[in-house]
Amino acid sequence: MSQYKIIFTGPVGAGKTTAISSISDTPPVKTDAAASDMTKNRKSSTTVAMDYGVMNLEGGEKVHLYGTPGQERFDFMWDILTQGGIGLILLLDNTRADPFQDMRFFLDAFSKFINDTAVAVGVTQMDLSNTPSISEYQKQLQLLGHNPPVFAVDAREHNDVSLLVQALLYTLDPGLVSG
Repeated sequence: MSQYKIIFTGPVGAGKTTAISSISDTPPVKTDAAASDMTKNRKSSTTVAMDYGVMNLEGGEKVHLYGTPGQERFDFMWDILTQGGIGLILLLDNTRADPFQDMRFFLDAFSKFINDTAVAVGVTQMDLSNTPSISEYQKQLQLLGHNPPVFAVDAREHNDVSLLVQALLYTLDPGLVSG
């Protein structure tokens, strides 16, 4: 029985906790605490260590889902959580002031991990702000030397998040995901 570990990262409020909750086959473990800095302007609580869930695949395989804290002051957890990981899901909030800056920051912060594995990008909140578009994200990623799958994602929707995970798995190994 194979077990895989996927890391979810992105800025505060991008939907990491929600995404893991929407696809986990077990109740997720969350390490939320009351937001005490500028984060409280976006949401009342924030992840301080990690989120954890499990997605069961056919044949008994498991995908362990780890969400990083979005705040840079908890970046020491990023290296810990990526150990043994097979890929990265980068969630970006399209309503933030500069989602391309967020994208560059997280691609840079996780560059070694991404170079050793793969990345898939999910853009959340596109129902609230449809600019930049997915094609603009693709262009920016190509300018940065990346060509990952990029999707508009509602982190609350199981099918949206599942598609993003499947795209990442397919990027890693087309044989991992069966029709």
